[in-house]
Amino acid sequence: MSLSVSPGEVVTVVGPSGVGKTTLLRLLALFRPPDEGTISWDGDDAWALSDRERLAVRRRVATVFQEPSLFNASVERNAEYGLRVRRPWSDRIRDAISGAIGVSDASRRVRDALETVGLESLRDQNALSLSGGEAQRVAFARALAVEPDVLLLDEPSSNLDPRNTAVLEDAIADARDRGVGVVVATHDMNQAERISDRVAVLLDGTIIETGPPEQVFESPADDRTRRFVTGELVY
Repeated sequence: MSLSVSPGEVVTVVGPSGVGKTTLLRLLALFRPPDEGTISWDGDDAWALSDRERLAVRRRVATVFQEPSLFNASVERNAEYGLRVRRPWSDRIRDAISGAIGVSDASRRVRDALETVGLESLRDQNALSLSGGEAQRVAFARALAVEPDVLLLDEPSSNLDPRNTAVLEDAIADARDRGVGVVVATHDMNQAERISDRVAVLLDGTIIETGPPEQVFESPADDRTRRFVTGELVY
């Protein structure tokens, strides 16, 4: 079964731990080619494109993994990072010399992203001093700042407290409202019910069912889905 995401849509991929949700996100991000099947962007097979064309597609995607990777620098500098590495080399060399991005549009993007995740008041604080939930929000802001067409989130609220989870879910809704297509891999079915436009169930490396959350969780078409959501199917 295929999986698609449209602009302004949140699709959650649910399934037990170890079933392949993170691998699926890596495939969608074009980090590696699939062993079989195709990853299509705007109707084109991404792995049939030239390297240059595929790089252009990858730059339309932002990925936030379960464990955020932050640098020994301010929250603002960490949020700028994605913008820095996606800029042309000539601009990046200039930035390395000047020590700043130096363009108003980039500053606006970073400011807006930090406001979206509720960290604008901490922009000058060292990112390594943050709590786990705050660090995850910085990683989310870094993804938002590049203004992607598609946002991929791997267990975005795993081990977070309810407040940080609520902030991240509000940020996901904000991204959707801006027309971003969002794919969230999660084992938290309650979260999937709250944030999804569509849910995809991944079992044994295969998408076995997709549909609106009320259909998937209340009247699934596949008996394996029913057994999974009721806890009868144990991995």
